[in-house]
Amino acid sequence: MTRLRPAAVAGLFYPDDPGALAAILARDLAVPVPEGETLPQAVIVPHAGYLYSGPIAGVAYARVERMKGLVRHVVLIGPLHSGWVDGIAVSGFDAFVTPLGTVPVDAALRRRVLELPAVHVDDRAHADEHSLEVQLPFLQATVGAFTLLPLGVGEASPEAVAEILDAVWGGPETLVVVSSDLSHYEDYATACAHDRRTAAAIVTGDFDAIGDEDACGACAVRGVLLAAHRRGLGVRLLALGNSGDTAGGRARVVGYGAFAVS
Repeated sequence: MTRLRPAAVAGLFYPDDPGALAAILARDLAVPVPEGETLPQAVIVPHAGYLYSGPIAGVAYARVERMKGLVRHVVLIGPLHSGWVDGIAVSGFDAFVTPLGTVPVDAALRRRVLELPAVHVDDRAHADEHSLEVQLPFLQATVGAFTLLPLGVGEASPEAVAEILDAVWGGPETLVVVSSDLSHYEDYATACAHDRRTAAAIVTGDFDAIGDEDACGACAVRGVLLAAHRRGLGVRLLALGNSGDTAGGRARVVGYGAFAVS
């Protein structure tokens, strides 16, 4: 029997109505992309409610949309908010469900990463996790049909994350998506300065300069930067902002960045 992971945050972080969801995605993806720009092999995108971070995420996913028909596998990696986990938790579900349909989990890639010491199956860690789920409708809208490797990062070194990515990061048929917000709950001016420093470290690949207080997905970000360095890839900043720019007040904001790795 197929084991489905139901949508946990539809109606909270994004609409649970397929029509309303498609309309918001179309709005956030209506971003001009320069002709001839190099296609990304990975993206780093935020994971807050679409009202807040959707416009930033859309700048990266507008690039991904150019890869429809090319990408067949998505390696989706992000932080776990429900509690401490040792290593990296892969989902044991057969598919993830969103209002736009069902995304099958890539069983072959899951078996491959389970051979690594840092990876284990933990469905409880994935049951209510939003950092991965909120990326799925964007991927359904831009990539189309694909198989998914969902990875939740707990306490893990950059080397452990990079080892996993090295094992599953294929050619142009594979897209790596790293889900991470930036600073949390600082005032607007402080957050802007903080996030500019973090963005500079990401662009230069200085993963040692990215602390846990700089990005909630810091472990995943550090790992993808190490893996990208090993592959000779660079990182470009596509968009930087925070909830004070989109839909919130400016006394306590959350930072968002969109980056392309190519």
